[in-house]
Amino acid sequence: QLIGIWYISEWIAMGKPKAFQLVELGPGRGTLTDDVLRVFNQLASLLSKCDVSIHLVEVSPKLSEAQALMLTGGKAQLNPEDQSAYMKGVSKTGIPISWYRDVQDVPPGYSFYLAHEFFDALPIHKFQRTEKGWREVLVDIDPDVPDGLRFVLSPSSTPATENFIQPEEKRDHVEVCPEAGVIIQRLACRIEKDGGAALVADYGHDGTKTDTFRGFRNHKLHHVLRAPGTADLTADVDFSYLRKMTEGRTATLGPIKQREFLKNMGIDLRLQVLLQNACDAATREQLLHSYDMLMNPKKMGDCFHFFALLPHHRLVHPDKEHKPESKSPLPPVAGFDELLMK
Repeated sequence: QLIGIWYISEWIAMGKPKAFQLVELGPGRGTLTDDVLRVFNQLASLLSKCDVSIHLVEVSPKLSEAQALMLTGGKAQLNPEDQSAYMKGVSKTGIPISWYRDVQDVPPGYSFYLAHEFFDALPIHKFQRTEKGWREVLVDIDPDVPDGLRFVLSPSSTPATENFIQPEEKRDHVEVCPEAGVIIQRLACRIEKDGGAALVADYGHDGTKTDTFRGFRNHKLHHVLRAPGTADLTADVDFSYLRKMTEGRTATLGPIKQREFLKNMGIDLRLQVLLQNACDAATREQLLHSYDMLMNPKKMGDCFHFFALLPHHRLVHPDKEHKPESKSPLPPVAGFDELLMK
């Protein structure tokens, strides 16, 4: 719900454009979009003169079915093959929803982008610094284990080591996700050209961590090379790499820890309201448990981060250098406002 508020806040700060697209990358089962739509519906009078549409980028047919069920009650129609959107429907609150296989298929226009636990699932290259220079970490057949796999170092430099290692790199072990770089560049280009903003929420770091590639199965750690295809594989997002890949096309904010972002967004006040409105002890218990999961530094509070892409003019007036006194101050960016004041 607070993420929904963030988009409304940015829409107001940018002068309430007449239309906006909310584009989510990898929407999972559609629960986050559903929560955001509920917020949009609660603020329907505020958005009454705005043309809102939802655009979901999803490659999995199974997940898109689950999303359609969640968001439209199953009333979504497959589109003819020649259309960029492969499925279309209308939300329970009357907002049009379209599904795409690639962010490039989403029509141009003023858009807010959401990538929640999206980038951490994309494939990575791993590199190790050695006495002979950088070597890529590769996967090989393990001769000692039947049907087993193992990690090995490339015998010499590979095209990836030549292209993906930054000359100023200080770490000895680096993970690079080129696909994330390409996608963030596309988002930055779109925001620069058409306006809008992007919010990235994920497990990650600001260019400080090294070996974060891991597997999870039934919510427990699982060796990444054991029984391939049966576990979720993830690597922490390197936000410093994403920032570099925007190439200055947009301003960036963060990464900021989830507990700081949500505190700045007013989660404590929201919790109090929900607790007051809760009708039974079980609901109150669930709310407190969820709050703890999101905010506790030992749970998701510190390891999950928020990162934003915004047009440069959102943070700095175009003619600030020439006439600094003539412009009213820009509204702070919700969630990041404490960060801006530093």
